[in-house]
Amino acid sequence: MTHVAHYCQKCLAANPLGQEFCTRCGTRLMIIVEPPAARYESAESAPSTEEHLLERISALENRLGHLTEKLERGLDLLLRQTQNAHFDRALVKSLINLLTDDGVIKSENLERLWLDRCQKDAEEQQESERREELRLKILANYHGQERAAFEQCINEGFLFIDDAQLSRGICSLERAAEIARDNAPLLYFVGEHFFKIRKSHRAQGYLSRAYEISPKDSRVSLLLGLTCADEGEAERAKELLSSATRLGGSSFAAHYGLGRLFVAEEKWRQALQEFKLALASKASPEAHYALGCLYYQLCHNSLAARHLRKALELDEGYVEAFYLLGLISERAGQKKITADYPEKARAGEFVRSATGNRSKRQNSAAAIVAPLFRSLSASSRRLVTGGDRRLAEALRQDALSACNSADIEGR
Repeated sequence: MTHVAHYCQKCLAANPLGQEFCTRCGTRLMIIVEPPAARYESAESAPSTEEHLLERISALENRLGHLTEKLERGLDLLLRQTQNAHFDRALVKSLINLLTDDGVIKSENLERLWLDRCQKDAEEQQESERREELRLKILANYHGQERAAFEQCINEGFLFIDDAQLSRGICSLERAAEIARDNAPLLYFVGEHFFKIRKSHRAQGYLSRAYEISPKDSRVSLLLGLTCADEGEAERAKELLSSATRLGGSSFAAHYGLGRLFVAEEKWRQALQEFKLALASKASPEAHYALGCLYYQLCHNSLAARHLRKALELDEGYVEAFYLLGLISERAGQKKITADYPEKARAGEFVRSATGNRSKRQNSAAAIVAPLFRSLSASSRRLVTGGDRRLAEALRQDALSACNSADIEGR
């Protein structure tokens, strides 16, 4: 068997392959140490530049060899971990099958819970990263004389939030907002928090201040427009929501909010256009239900029923859609069909409260009030988020999602 060695270019000592320094003299071992012309007796000597380049090549080759070995070891470790993970997964699946066969757990429920947990963890991680970026942005935006106190309030507030002490964290951030009254990112974050927990009046205060500083921020326009609508400021709400669609693009929340404002003013054509745009922005059961209510209001029974059935296709448990289908069937005199809808007794009570005294009922669209639009006027509060809890929650979630998307795109 031939023994292969790496000979030192200085003392010519034999070294094992892979050795980086000579074991005798300590010189870094190189693969190429001299130019080809220097290997033969010649009167002409090779240029020093060529020797320097060849030495550099030798060093790179040496390092490349070591890097290759490390990558191979890393790949081997990764393969082992993959194999261990495969065995662990096989063991967990076997345990799940055993417990399922014994009737202890249901595999489909466990899988659903696991997926929900993974999604929740990913969302929490993303939210944590977003808060850290926002904290740094807020600190960078401060230019006042009380930096130490401001930084303490900001850092303390975000630490409390990360520690699930939300109310204490927001109190610290509100103190910081009093120190820096022109810090738009901070004002928006606090206003967004109050929008999430349905405190529209407090949200409006912070978002109004943020809007004065950043009037072209689509996120501020959207949330402020919705809070103004809930506070009964219809004209300002329409202006802000329209601005949000121009600056940040269409969203279910903005168009649905505008539609509700037009309904309160009985401007049915504009309301219909906005509800259609809301559906185009997000094809959801809530969007179909809203359109169904508007078509019912306009006595277009077939179109109303079509959208309500589409809402039920997307969510079979949408009780409000069943109610309105019952109203449409009763209006058409189809008593048998009305009786086929679930929860007949409750639906009948809903019909009576929605339509009023049937003996005195008129046939005009203005006299027929859809359930979603009852007790709705241009001066009333909760114009957008009130009246229907499910739609209010869908509206709030879509608005926050649209703001998060705009925030990611703006980074």
